[in-house]
Amino acid sequence: MSIMQRQILIGALFSLIVFVLFSVLFFMAFPLENWSSLWEQKVADLPFIYIVPSMSILAGVCFGAFSGFFWKKQFMTIETAIRELEKGRSLPSEQQVLPEIHDIWIRIEKVQNQMLEQIKLSQKLANEKAKDQEKVIQEMVSQERNRLARELHDSVSQQLFAASMMMSAITESRPAADDRETKQLKLVEETIHQSQLEMRALLLHLRPVALKGKTLQEGVQELLMELLQKVTMNIKWKIEPIPLDKGVEDHLFRILQESVSNTLRHAKASSLDVLIIKRDSFVIMRVSDDGVGFEMNEGKTGSYGLQNMHERAVEIGGTLKIVSLKNKGTRLEVKVPVLAIEGDEN
Repeated sequence: MSIMQRQILIGALFSLIVFVLFSVLFFMAFPLENWSSLWEQKVADLPFIYIVPSMSILAGVCFGAFSGFFWKKQFMTIETAIRELEKGRSLPSEQQVLPEIHDIWIRIEKVQNQMLEQIKLSQKLANEKAKDQEKVIQEMVSQERNRLARELHDSVSQQLFAASMMMSAITESRPAADDRETKQLKLVEETIHQSQLEMRALLLHLRPVALKGKTLQEGVQELLMELLQKVTMNIKWKIEPIPLDKGVEDHLFRILQESVSNTLRHAKASSLDVLIIKRDSFVIMRVSDDGVGFEMNEGKTGSYGLQNMHERAVEIGGTLKIVSLKNKGTRLEVKVPVLAIEGDEN
């Protein structure tokens, strides 16, 4: 039963009870000579015993309907505020005057302030954690990546290049006849060439990829431009300049790296779109590809590093959503509240 129905029923019952009590007290003070006079007494050509109770109940129903509409409006206001709070948006302006509802509204505002403080604290802790980790491991990781990249370039990459040159020479020196052996040599040459491309992509990812003083916009553009030169993939991006804390930028950048890495390794995609914008006090990062996709309910999803990306999004008070369809591509979206940067508050 809705609040409107309850209020109407309560109003009608209350009016009937009041009428009965009033009638009892009235007839005790002024006894009737004969009970049949109740039917003989007319009000608007109707017996008193019919018209007066009916009018009382009708008045109660009208009062209950008005009361139910009023309380329904108050509760809808509270429901709207809680819904906006759940979505992380600002509360609507208060539109009631009852002290009880006002007290509830004040508590909802306190909950919102506490949530904002927790998000701000989470981002601050992530910022401090990112700075500390960067100071401790940045140099070590950078040196190790450079060492591996240098060794791979000086050994495997050079050997692949030499093998490619020799295969080209062998293929060109053979007769032009389209025989089986020539086709096999062509296939080997193409395989070596593809291995060279994959090695270049690997060398690109082995290089240090921290922001190192760059903004998120600069770091992402540099990463995608270098990637565009190394792989045969159509890469497009739209990145707005958004001032963010160091920790938030670092986490978003590494989520992007993980997503792009998964696309290169698993998606078999021909295009990649990256979008980083700010809308309604939220920074939104979206990474989309047209690859093979995957089933969301399969255990295979763990190979895409979802847990790592989800944890990074939660650490900065954000949410991560991934939509993927078989043979139709994958879209990853991270949404993080944008709070005032500490340096801007002074």
